[in-house]
Amino acid sequence: MKVLKFGGTSVGSVNSILTLLDIVKHESLGSDKPVVVLSAMGGVTNLLQAMADKAAAGGSYAEQLKELEKRHFDTVKALLEVQKQNPVFTRLKLFFNELEDLLQGVYSLRELTPRTKDLILSYGERCSAFMVSKIAEQHLPEVVFLDASQVIKTDNSYGNARVNTELSNLLIQGFVAEHPGKVIFVTGFIASDDEGRMTTLGRGGSDYTAAIFGAALHAEEIQIWTDVNGMMTADPRLVKKAFPLPELSYTEAMELSFFGAKVIYPPTMIPAFLKKIPIVIKNTFDTSFPGTVIRHDCAGSNLAIKGISSINDISVINLTGSGMVGKSGFSGRLFSLFAREQINVILITQSSSEHSITFAINPADAAKAQALIAQEFELELQAKKLEYPAVESDLSVLAIVGENMKQTPGIAGKLFHALGRNGINVRAIAQGSSEYNISVIISRQDMAKALNAVHDAYFTDLKKTLNVFCVGTGNIGSTLFRQLAEHSDFLQQHNGIVVKIAGISNRRKMVFDANGLSLERWREQLEESGEQANLAEFIARMKAMNLPNCVFIDNTASPNPIDFYEEVLRSNISIVTCNKIGNSASYQQYKTFRDTAHKHGVDFYYETNVGAGLPIIRTLKDLMMSGDKVSRIEAILSGTISFIFNNYKGDVAFHEVVKEAQDKGYTEPDPRDDLNGKDFMRKMLILARDAGYPLEAEDVKIDNILPEACLKAATVEDFYKELEANAGYFENLKQQAESAGKVLRYIGKLEDGQASISLQMVDENHPFYMLSGSDNIISFTTDRYKDRPMVVKGPGAGAEVTAAGVFADLINVGAH
Repeated sequence: MKVLKFGGTSVGSVNSILTLLDIVKHESLGSDKPVVVLSAMGGVTNLLQAMADKAAAGGSYAEQLKELEKRHFDTVKALLEVQKQNPVFTRLKLFFNELEDLLQGVYSLRELTPRTKDLILSYGERCSAFMVSKIAEQHLPEVVFLDASQVIKTDNSYGNARVNTELSNLLIQGFVAEHPGKVIFVTGFIASDDEGRMTTLGRGGSDYTAAIFGAALHAEEIQIWTDVNGMMTADPRLVKKAFPLPELSYTEAMELSFFGAKVIYPPTMIPAFLKKIPIVIKNTFDTSFPGTVIRHDCAGSNLAIKGISSINDISVINLTGSGMVGKSGFSGRLFSLFAREQINVILITQSSSEHSITFAINPADAAKAQALIAQEFELELQAKKLEYPAVESDLSVLAIVGENMKQTPGIAGKLFHALGRNGINVRAIAQGSSEYNISVIISRQDMAKALNAVHDAYFTDLKKTLNVFCVGTGNIGSTLFRQLAEHSDFLQQHNGIVVKIAGISNRRKMVFDANGLSLERWREQLEESGEQANLAEFIARMKAMNLPNCVFIDNTASPNPIDFYEEVLRSNISIVTCNKIGNSASYQQYKTFRDTAHKHGVDFYYETNVGAGLPIIRTLKDLMMSGDKVSRIEAILSGTISFIFNNYKGDVAFHEVVKEAQDKGYTEPDPRDDLNGKDFMRKMLILARDAGYPLEAEDVKIDNILPEACLKAATVEDFYKELEANAGYFENLKQQAESAGKVLRYIGKLEDGQASISLQMVDENHPFYMLSGSDNIISFTTDRYKDRPMVVKGPGAGAEVTAAGVFADLINVGAH
């Protein structure tokens, strides 16, 4: 036979009760009829508690009592035939009259004792179970209602009574034997003491009732019907990727439940645990889903952990002092004190030096615990052998759970890496010798971020989510969004990465969505829902959203975002930027960005600062990391200048090539912004710094291509006139090169810590001789690549390749 327990949501509405009855009918087809344990209707226990508190405070509870009565009566009217309603109304009315009398007594005395409170709360289950049993009589041939207080006997610890297991088992077995072949509908949560006074079984009491009946009757299994598809890998309200677990061991389920997985409460499993009875968690609203089976002989799993559980609000008390060192019995004295005062200790950790002990408790008990310690250890405090106990609030516990943890190396390392990379500080750590659980105490405000980060780290079959905030929606920004949209499926399948754009800003507007903005409709969302842009506010909101695996992308050429880089990195947010202003300003700023990223365990990627999508920065880093010594770097890192000199041949004049470059969109509106070499200089400066040289901008020697008159021209039109007037200067250079079998190239060079950019003539033996179009090229001469330098060549400008470089940097963030 089976024991079926239905929670508050399963008896909370007309439709859910009909579903419940279908489930019970299906389970009643065999010769062994089930025992059905019922909770109060959803929300009723809280309503009863609120009414009792109001009465004790002298407030009015009449409206709530009417609401309670109406809800039950409406359900009876909807589900019970008219001729059968009156006896049910009469019995329910008796319950509500008794309840009203109790509340009136509490109101008159302005006192709510634990004993009275238990009696008041019992009416939720009594009304629910009686009502559903009478509705079930229309659908099932043999039904009997049982008030569990008749058969479950406890002590008089009201609110959380301890069960007399031996006596309760005899009474349950006797009742079932007296009603063979009948489906028994039982009240959950309630019991009675030796004198017949109502008691309750505490939190999760209805589950406990089901387990007590299951153990007493040697049930085949205990089914817990609730509103979720079983035990989840994490709290689905906080972790959208959480998924149901098909199977758990008793130990795993106990650990997960203790640390906040509210599907089932730990003590409820103990009777089933002792009798090795499987517990199945199922969903009333999705009956076809298999749910989670909690069993003794759990099959092996390839998951390193089974789940991540959490307690959202705790307080921590730190006790330090020399009076604890080597003092036997100190801990026993401390925790015996809490046991006497019924203060539950959630987690304990002690330093190996015995100089300090830290424990977590419910925030409601913190002040009382602090006062008790001060009283119990008064002499030690006066003698300065102990410091006065310090209480920290607004904290949470996160725990990873799984039996495979004890045989899988690196479990703890993965946990702390995921937390550290996301800037989540761990206040305390606890791990039992069984290695089923590692618990950490963190700031409460970081809980959602921590759960998602840790969930991504362990459940690698799921995709890691990068939460991205983008500044800049010009050519590069918009191209990046298009590329992300086009390749999102590929990213998920081959890289295991999901990119969510959580925020976008341009110079006019900004918009946010923690669930991700549309990569197809981002323009419309920015225009329709966006608020006025404010870069400081954008950064503040990004930090306040506190999302895991967060990345800030700067797709601008503005100096304004640079002012926030350090703040962003300090907030444990990685940066990907194509904006070269930050890295080419002062060396101190460049170093600060790198050091801050390193200190906070995040990434600062800027591959596109030098060669758009070309892997120049990464190649240099890989050479140096592998121990190779770079002796010389030569480069052409301006697509504009590359195009001009690659096409300055034959009869064409220099000013004609420059005009062609401008017409093709290769140059800035004023071509001098390209031809003055300053942009090239910034790229060479970044390369030099990455190669280990602390250079400033003025340390890079630039030979001007242009005559002074061209540089000083008042307008672009005047510039072209001067350029044409100086055609002989350029023609002479070209002829010198051609007569020597060479070509003109504007080359940057880094050698012996000296950086320079100059116009050179190179022959066919030089790797830059065959350069064409607007390509960039760079050669690395190293100890390993001495005779034949390593060459990287390709498009070094354009929205498509630059966006691709930003894309690649973003994916590299996701790979960590």
